[in-house]
Amino acid sequence: MTLPQFPAFDVMTATCPSRTSLARIANKWTAMVVIALSAGPMRFRDLRTRVDGISAKVLTETLRDLERDGLVTRHVYGEIPPRVEYELTALGRTLYAPLQALGRWAEEHFAEVLAARESYDARQRPSLVTEGNELAMRRDGGPDGTAS
Repeated sequence: MTLPQFPAFDVMTATCPSRTSLARIANKWTAMVVIALSAGPMRFRDLRTRVDGISAKVLTETLRDLERDGLVTRHVYGEIPPRVEYELTALGRTLYAPLQALGRWAEEHFAEVLAARESYDARQRPSLVTEGNELAMRRDGGPDGTAS
């Protein structure tokens, strides 16, 4: 099979079609499903157990999208009861290392991210100032919200 020739892609260009691929792989459920499937073929219920918190509907949609993009294959076995397994394709396996690195980064740096969030949130909260019997909100120094 010969692939069509495309011009150079640039995800930073608004009209670049490669943005759809970036959006798909940047999706949190996609990342978790790819990481889970890196261990080998899995049945739907096993995937749903492994990817804690994903609904059946979202897992179904994610698997269909990944199959459409050539990242996952769906194997249906002619057994009673029917058995279906999902597996990463060769293309899907190329995505595992970068997504695993992102997952590892998130785990290793979460304490720092949490501290940064708390610091940011503390700076964004207005200070409470009591003026006589009135309670005024101020953010930038002045009792009425204007700079002093």
